[in-house]
Amino acid sequence: MSESTPTKASDRPAVASSAVRQLRAGMVGMGMIFDETYRPFFEGVFGRGIHDPAFGVCTIDLAAVASRTGRRAEAYRQSAAGRVAPFVSYTGDNSGAELVAGDVDFVCVATPDDRHFDSAMAALKAGRHVLIEKPSVLSLGQLDTITETARSKRLLAKIVYHKLLDPDHKKLRTLVVDGVLRHVNHGYCTLLEPKMISGQQFAEWITGRNPGTYVAVHYIKLIDFTFGGRLKYVTCTGQRGLVGPADGPTWDSTQLRMVYAYDDGREAAFDIHTSWVTPDNFPGYVEQEVQFRFDNGVWNGHSRKRGVELTVEGETPLVRKISMNNHYNGEFVEPWGARSQRGYGVEVLERFAREVAELEFGGPAEERSQRYDRLVALDYNDVAADRQVVATVEAMEAILAAHAAGEPGAMAEINHDAGGLVLWKPGRAEPDVLYRPRV
Repeated sequence: MSESTPTKASDRPAVASSAVRQLRAGMVGMGMIFDETYRPFFEGVFGRGIHDPAFGVCTIDLAAVASRTGRRAEAYRQSAAGRVAPFVSYTGDNSGAELVAGDVDFVCVATPDDRHFDSAMAALKAGRHVLIEKPSVLSLGQLDTITETARSKRLLAKIVYHKLLDPDHKKLRTLVVDGVLRHVNHGYCTLLEPKMISGQQFAEWITGRNPGTYVAVHYIKLIDFTFGGRLKYVTCTGQRGLVGPADGPTWDSTQLRMVYAYDDGREAAFDIHTSWVTPDNFPGYVEQEVQFRFDNGVWNGHSRKRGVELTVEGETPLVRKISMNNHYNGEFVEPWGARSQRGYGVEVLERFAREVAELEFGGPAEERSQRYDRLVALDYNDVAADRQVVATVEAMEAILAAHAAGEPGAMAEINHDAGGLVLWKPGRAEPDVLYRPRV
């Protein structure tokens, strides 16, 4: 069912342009991710739009949302009056299908990760561009289907990897691209989140899930995108007992290892440790650290230590955190008095909107095909460039499932003679083939 309030030009402050384009967005999922990034994005572009010489002025309206109960959508409708255009709220099990059948140009998918595929496919089949939160999907077969559907319909299917826009990570890649840092040898990444993530915010959907798939994928992409190479092996282990039973399928923390091979015959190992059971009174929102060693140098990055510390009596570290990441997403009073919310968590969404606007409005219709080919070649966010990332995610899921079923110590191999992604279990002479084509 739906509650509809049509968007009118009079609902929006005037944009000073004689040729204003419009993109209408649909939002599937209204949880924490919406509140932290999509909400400030839609509020930030409301009335202001985006502008580029390629497509002129383009307004971006949140036109429709889909969620199971609609409670958060209605609360947001009331609190955001005047900050976003009026939107349609679809609720119930069929809400996503109703949304994509409505008047939207692109769809943002921010549901639990095991629901991404169905929502993304519904959007593509309805002829809508789609932006999917990480991880895009949980298997290479699903990735193939999304890629093939998007290509056949000449639609954009992109993934949110906001950490690639982190100023520190952009600088790291710049040094690699420019040859200042030469040949990565190995790396370590960690991301630890507070208990409130698993115990409160995501408690309804984490059964059978793990924090590795949820957040390690950011660093999997960072490594894959920054250093290139060919994924060879994946191993993983973890701990249980806090979020769920000690012998169950729900994981408190995971330790993932990926081994990449390079054209010169050398290999590099990367370890990624993730958790969502860090004490809530930890001084930072999350603990994020990376270290990469190269032939000629070492890169160290720490999200808390690069920032500031704050103490407010009666508030820190629970209501407010002592250590904050003002680069990711922050609320600011600008020097000229305006309030804003910005950071790389929001910038990545605007970049997608610009890509859609460039495709649809960036030149003559007969040149759309050339624009499309250029945009899908962007390997930082296009689904087709995500094969090794999704291979790692699928391998990690299979390894942890085997562990929970009483067969710990499995290892995944990529592009073996038996298949593109195979799972070796201790004591077994033949592997389980998870995906047969080459990765």
